Amino acid sequence: MNRATRVVAGIATVGLGLAGLVGCGGRQDGATTDAGGEVSCEVAADTRIGIATGNSTGVYFALGNAYAEQITTATDGKVKATAAETGASVQNIQQLVAGSYAVAFSLADTAADAVQGTGSFEGQAQPVQALSRIYTNYTQVVVRTGSGITSVEGMKGKRISTGSPKSGTEVIANRLLEAAGLDPAQDIQAQRLDLTKTVDGVKDGSIDAFFWSGGLPTPGITDLFTTSRDQVAFLDITPLLSEMKKINPVYEEGSIPAATYGTPAPVRTIVVPNLLLVKNDLDANLVCVLTKALFDRKPQLEQANAAAREISLETARKTTPVPLHRGADKALDDLNAPK
Repeated sequence: MNRATRVVAGIATVGLGLAGLVGCGGRQDGATTDAGGEVSCEVAADTRIGIATGNSTGVYFALGNAYAEQITTATDGKVKATAAETGASVQNIQQLVAGSYAVAFSLADTAADAVQGTGSFEGQAQPVQALSRIYTNYTQVVVRTGSGITSVEGMKGKRISTGSPKSGTEVIANRLLEAAGLDPAQDIQAQRLDLTKTVDGVKDGSIDAFFWSGGLPTPGITDLFTTSRDQVAFLDITPLLSEMKKINPVYEEGSIPAATYGTPAPVRTIVVPNLLLVKNDLDANLVCVLTKALFDRKPQLEQANAAAREISLETARKTTPVPLHRGADKALDDLNAPK
């Protein structure tokens, strides 16, 4: 991690909005509220925003910090963005709605739950909209080869990390366990750990297997397969796809290329898109500026993590059932207009 990234991470809880956007549970200043009218894509100087990302060894964190830096650069410092490490999707949406952040990374299935008032948001639809669809998350299920686990069903009684509490990984992990006929609360020894602690646990033998939903490559998993290659292996979880699609149709089959982590062959798995989210009442001009920065500075984001290569104007609007914010809609119209 370079010095600039460390600085961004270290100050991420400071100045997370305009004048009134403060730490977790804070509020957004009225100046960030959408006043309606035509979208000009112009914002006032010294606009400050916070971006909710994820675990420090995951793609959300790497791209979130890079995105924050590029927003500041693309606007000549008019918008000053900072990124914070968080528990990821569910927590990000909760804190986005609470006003702690202006932008949040989220898995599309968790975002769909939020706008529909289902899953972790049962009975309470959340006022969030999409800035853009970004890249695809790959469900990466890794086992210690000495654990005897060859399927999700075989995790019964084992020590399994299901991801950080209130993360999109935890949502998918619990759904996969249930699809395999297991009760996450009773049939496994659930370890609700972030990726750094999870990888450490696999290395020292205190964790038998884990779930992770992230882009490719995920730095923490690269580290694990680099240092412990003979002790770990991926599971093919696609036999559970039909059950997962009954829960949410956003789940699809995908493949982790062999070159990603140096595996003997590609790994079949289940994938789900990622979205960048904002509150539905965030100033449309600010959203327009943020959306344009995402695409204008894509080459710089790709340098931070290869997952950014998948960010595309062709897929940006594919956020259903999460509505696209009108500021993002204006930005995408401008970006797609003939030059």
